[in-house]
Amino acid sequence: MLLRIAVQAKGRLFEETMELLAESDIKLSTSKRTLLVQSSNFPVEVLFLRDDDIPQSVATGVADLGIVGENEFVEKKEDADVIKRLGFSKCRLSLAIPKDIDYPGVEWFQGKKIATSYPEILNDFMTDKGVEAEVHVITGSVEVAPGIGLADAIFDIVSSGSTLVSNRLREVEVVMKSEALLIGNKEMCAEKKEILNELLFRMDAVKTAEDKKYVLMNAPKEKLNEIIEVLPGMKSPTVMPLAQDDWCSVHTVLDEKRFWEIIGKLKALGAEGILVLPIEKMIP
Repeated sequence: MLLRIAVQAKGRLFEETMELLAESDIKLSTSKRTLLVQSSNFPVEVLFLRDDDIPQSVATGVADLGIVGENEFVEKKEDADVIKRLGFSKCRLSLAIPKDIDYPGVEWFQGKKIATSYPEILNDFMTDKGVEAEVHVITGSVEVAPGIGLADAIFDIVSSGSTLVSNRLREVEVVMKSEALLIGNKEMCAEKKEILNELLFRMDAVKTAEDKKYVLMNAPKEKLNEIIEVLPGMKSPTVMPLAQDDWCSVHTVLDEKRFWEIIGKLKALGAEGILVLPIEKMIP
């Protein structure tokens, strides 16, 4: 039995999804691009689809799982379970207007024409705010609509904001934030759920290791208690004796966000020979 995962066929989400699967040791041959690719070492097959087709394919059982942007999942309103937030392909859905226009608040959009590829999310937002606007659905380059007189404003995905700047637009309302989701069919059988649990175990090990470093150091025994207090490791660090009686070796895991701050404190306490290694996977 194979677990079928629907994946975006191209783009940034495709690349980050394939990287996650590879780091989870799921081998897929993508040298010859076909619609359906089976793993050579794990009971899954990957179905490559357009991003906006993934929610429906999972809801109807064409695929058991899907990795899709939260924006597409919310827009399509399909009946599927959100199994896991994956933390990559982050962006936001925002309203933007020509940069030279004064913006008093969301009431500015009353009676205006807004171009978007996400009419459902936009209509829900405007209804919630009590604003009536004309929604003009566009597929493709939404950001050019105000410049050619097709709309007064746009509602679209924003990542860095550089596309808005190049089209003389500015972001005025963030309606929702989005990231990649792992979604699942509600009627998945028990056998496929077992495969899913193993897949989640592997993904969790990969995600837990992100932004973590394995650190080894030589430390003077007289400063050991102070050094241990500085270390925010998962539990307690590993301490091993060295040939020199008054020194020991300390091993721990550090979060990259506080890495340099902590390394500075360790050096001040006399730690030497600090070795830093990347972590590929970490089992909680």
